[in-house]
Amino acid sequence: MLKQSLKLKLSQKLSPQQIQLMKLIQLPVLDFEQKLKQEIEENPALEIVETAPSDDEFNKDENIDVEEYINDDEIPDYKLKSYNSSEHEENTIPYASGISFNQLILNQLHTERLDEFEMRIAEFLVGCIDEGGYIRQSLEDVIDDLAFTQNIIVEYETINNILKTIQNLDPAGIGARTLQECLSLQLRRKQSDNLDTILALELIDNSFDLFTKRHFEKLLVKYHISEKELKRAIKEVEKLNPKPGNSLSNNSTKLIEQVIPDFKIEIINNELLLSLNGRNKPVMNVSREYTEMLKGYSLEKNRKSQKDAVQFIKQKLDSAKWFIEAIEQREQTLMLTMRAIMTYQQDYFLSGDEKKIRPMILKNIANVINMDVSTISRVANSKYVDTPYGTKLIKEFFSESMTNNDGKEISTIEIKKILEKIIFDEDKRKPETDDSLVKLLFKEGYKIARRTVSKYREQLNIPVARLRKQL
Repeated sequence: MLKQSLKLKLSQKLSPQQIQLMKLIQLPVLDFEQKLKQEIEENPALEIVETAPSDDEFNKDENIDVEEYINDDEIPDYKLKSYNSSEHEENTIPYASGISFNQLILNQLHTERLDEFEMRIAEFLVGCIDEGGYIRQSLEDVIDDLAFTQNIIVEYETINNILKTIQNLDPAGIGARTLQECLSLQLRRKQSDNLDTILALELIDNSFDLFTKRHFEKLLVKYHISEKELKRAIKEVEKLNPKPGNSLSNNSTKLIEQVIPDFKIEIINNELLLSLNGRNKPVMNVSREYTEMLKGYSLEKNRKSQKDAVQFIKQKLDSAKWFIEAIEQREQTLMLTMRAIMTYQQDYFLSGDEKKIRPMILKNIANVINMDVSTISRVANSKYVDTPYGTKLIKEFFSESMTNNDGKEISTIEIKKILEKIIFDEDKRKPETDDSLVKLLFKEGYKIARRTVSKYREQLNIPVARLRKQL
């Protein structure tokens, strides 16, 4: 028996202009210049001029009535698409030459049997892989980013299956979200009939916490194995690469990084002065030739015969005007966000003392300038600022807060600096273990758990004590 029912569904769709603006905001300087060049090549109604046009020149052609040429059922494609934007835009820091790490993964990916929709999602996932070979975001966050930046709606099961395809690429372990998953992926690539590998996989998959905490006695009892069998399994794990991305970033493939700051902060009369890199804003104008052509067609008596030409010209003119407006909005968003960050971290920018970097999360800045957290993330994630103390990646100024032994709120950046100094000054013949680092940090006034010390040490790319030992 058939039944009818009503179902309410709330969905949010971004306009092509919003999507285009979000893409422009996240681009660093060189990528932004490439986007400008591409747009100018593809749209003849857009041009770079020596001087900025006056308001009258920009607006005097906007009163031309062109909609009467086009019927309601003949809405052109340009009103339904994101103008002149490629299906996939690289979101990485530009390199001087050669093939990037992500491109090496993409080259393998394009040999897989994926349809167009799946390939777009897969390319986005590859763009999320960091230099160590990991995807640090949860799949739920990636789904949100796909919807917001690419206007792609995807189910969790679909994106999870696509991730598995990426994880089957080389090197083994690529695309893992955790160290446990990374090691597990590598062990599964090995021969399944090897008893040492089978045991190692069992330890990683089902007893990872006991294994990493070196509770070997408990493992011996739990799996009813001998000490020799456990040692052989441990050796299998030690052969694995905890950062598979590094295998694609050796001297033969790692490329020289070319960083051009998007902002500049100067100190003048003990005050901070912020400026946007001048390369970010070329003076652009809508082609006068195209506006004159549109005016000419509007005077034609036989309008029906000119419908296609008018539609094409209107498309290019609208696309040019919207692109110019997007550039203006991009500049305003970048400056507003960076100024808020500069003000929030004023003590650091005036002194250069990293201990004065305040705890700051994306929401802090979003609340100050009344913008979405995702917008702040796009500005901070791929932009650099030139300061009196060197060129810094903006996202490095964001950190969680902790409370020291005096009850004062401090930034995790400060703790990492203290930890780095302790390890630098240690006796290399007897390096400090994570347990001893916890005690030393406590003496400095920082009460931190051992697992937190291990996490900070890994983030600083500092190996464990036994690997730091020098004879």
